[in-house]
Amino acid sequence: MNDVLRHFARYDWPGAPRYLGADEQGRQILTYLEGYVPRGLAQPPAIWADRSLVRIAKLVRQFHDLTAGTRLAGDDEVVCHNALSPATTVYRDDGAGLVPYAFIDWDRAAPGKRVHDVAHICWRFLDLGPRRTNPVGAAGLVRMLADSYGLANRDRRVLVDAILWCLQRALYGSTRPDADVKQAYDWVAAHRATLDAALRPE
Repeated sequence: MNDVLRHFARYDWPGAPRYLGADEQGRQILTYLEGYVPRGLAQPPAIWADRSLVRIAKLVRQFHDLTAGTRLAGDDEVVCHNALSPATTVYRDDGAGLVPYAFIDWDRAAPGKRVHDVAHICWRFLDLGPRRTNPVGAAGLVRMLADSYGLANRDRRVLVDAILWCLQRALYGSTRPDADVKQAYDWVAAHRATLDAALRPE
């Protein structure tokens, strides 16, 4: 994580905290990012607004592009955050409402594929699952995130598979499987045709 944060600092990317070193006990010292970090589903409408979702996708594209082809990405495409969610995002009020401006909790950052982080934001920021009573509307939002990121056609074709992969990893990587994750997996699997259709090039 430290090398990734140092890399961002070299490019003066404002979307992550700065690594300042370690204290006498070896604990990391990071800059504090002032703002609002959502916890739970009950949030101001601006958190779930299209404007915020588009900004999320663009921020992910920024740090992916900063790490593509670097030593940090190794033989993979980019460095992935691997834990993107509202709870790892810092929002600020720009005068028109809360908008995301940075990501925190980079402990799981590792080389990976672009589509995996995009799949993660589709799951976590769109709350894909049975609370989404309109799968067509949810599919439109998935497409909006893919478009805002600028996801390549080859990745759009496998995005739904990647969402299911993220859910499966969360489900079986835990010693206490989360019922919400299982319901989300079942919902995406049941509506995958609708989601895939929305991602097809026009």
